[in-house]
Amino acid sequence: MPYAIGLQAASTAMVSAGCATQFTLAVIVVLLILLVTSAVQKDGLDEPASLPGNPFLAIFPFFRKRYDFLNWGFHATGQSIFQFSLLRNKVIVVSGESAREAFFTAKGLDLTEGFKILSGAIPMVRGVTSDLQTKRIALIHKRLANVQRNAPLSELIPQILEDSRRVMEGWGDSGIFDPFDNIYELIFQTTIRSLTSEEIADNPILVARLKTLYDTLDTGTTPATVLLPWLPTPAMLQKLWATKEIYDIVVKAVDAREKSGLPRNDTLQMLLDFGDEKLVVVGFIMGLLIAGARATGTTASWLMTFLAGHPEWHSKAAAEVDSLLASNLSYNSGSSSPQSLSSRLAGIPLEAWEQNTPILDAIIRETTRVAQPHTAMRRNLGPEFYINNKIIPTGAYVIYPFSDIHLDPEIYPDPWKFDPGRKESIDTPFGYVGWGGGKTLCLGTRLAKVELKLITAMYVLGFRHSVVDRYGRPSNTLPIPNWNDILLCRPQKGSFYLKYERTPVML
Repeated sequence: MPYAIGLQAASTAMVSAGCATQFTLAVIVVLLILLVTSAVQKDGLDEPASLPGNPFLAIFPFFRKRYDFLNWGFHATGQSIFQFSLLRNKVIVVSGESAREAFFTAKGLDLTEGFKILSGAIPMVRGVTSDLQTKRIALIHKRLANVQRNAPLSELIPQILEDSRRVMEGWGDSGIFDPFDNIYELIFQTTIRSLTSEEIADNPILVARLKTLYDTLDTGTTPATVLLPWLPTPAMLQKLWATKEIYDIVVKAVDAREKSGLPRNDTLQMLLDFGDEKLVVVGFIMGLLIAGARATGTTASWLMTFLAGHPEWHSKAAAEVDSLLASNLSYNSGSSSPQSLSSRLAGIPLEAWEQNTPILDAIIRETTRVAQPHTAMRRNLGPEFYINNKIIPTGAYVIYPFSDIHLDPEIYPDPWKFDPGRKESIDTPFGYVGWGGGKTLCLGTRLAKVELKLITAMYVLGFRHSVVDRYGRPSNTLPIPNWNDILLCRPQKGSFYLKYERTPVML
């Protein structure tokens, strides 16, 4: 009877408790059940080795120190493939040549499902950016391809250059900045220009507000918000509020354009002219905006940093851009007054930017190799299959860290060294996956490369720059990409800066 009396007392106390207390206790009970059931599971003969220790201990490092965590997992298990649990989600990590090839070619591995669960930094609005039907996803991808066709991409070139000129002039003639602030802000502006509307892109206050909101989504992406999205934590509430405001800004822009009846030459107009329903238009802008700005912003920030620390490559890039300008003098031959750098660069055709810039191509490739901390994420939608004789069950999440190939010293000697002159690994299957691989390639690659080349051209001809420490003194050591920062690969904030000075060239 004492047990019955104790249970009755506990039940009475539970009922009389407030909703917040009941909710908290319910969460604790659920987590304890998950803990117990996960702990008693045993690996089958054909299953990947499980990480040692309590499964809960994998959650925080996976989201906060992913590079170190995955490397530790390979070391702790002694295997090239291992598994762990994120609550009830089975996650399998693969590495090595054969596993990499299987990962990028397996038909059942789905990018959308994997990214949605394991990342969580995209603004989620059901029917707009999440829970989309296959046809709607395909339509959004098709529209992104439309943006990158020759004609619209060519028309974007002078607009991107004009945005770059305006932002760079705002820096002044000289100074010191953190590239992960200033360069990232520039990329956010040019991505807004490329993927939204003139009304948004021409409004600096609105652009800054959108950046703040998307930064809120990034900083608010915690283990709890990803794995327990129904739990009303402060971070989740902040994410929901930021998502709502982003949605409202985009919807307002769409409504204003439709009501005005005045056509504009921008991506929003293209989407409306195709007759796409509003949810597709809004989803296109909300989802692709941050996906493009984040990845391209990371690359651009590191690219400028690497050029500051390797003046020989700064000089090579500047010489290549000068050569492009010399090859297109006819564009400016009718002008008697000096022209700005941005207007002269705008005269270079898209074909030349894409086919006649091997130095810029090599610099971009090397930057994405050494400083793009990506971990490819997929979910097996079925059927089950095997990688390295280990079963990948239906419903399991599979991830492949790009560091496995990009920082492999056997493929890239001295892998942390920035060396755009190194030979490409053409004999190794998927020896470079900076823009994806196999059946899943980055759909915005063409736009991103053009953005990077235009901004780099403006920077290397318009500025001299170098790496300095927090006191503005020349830095004896160059910053090293921090792969534990899964968004920007950013070293400790304030550990270095770029010191810049304008050249005589008129931006």
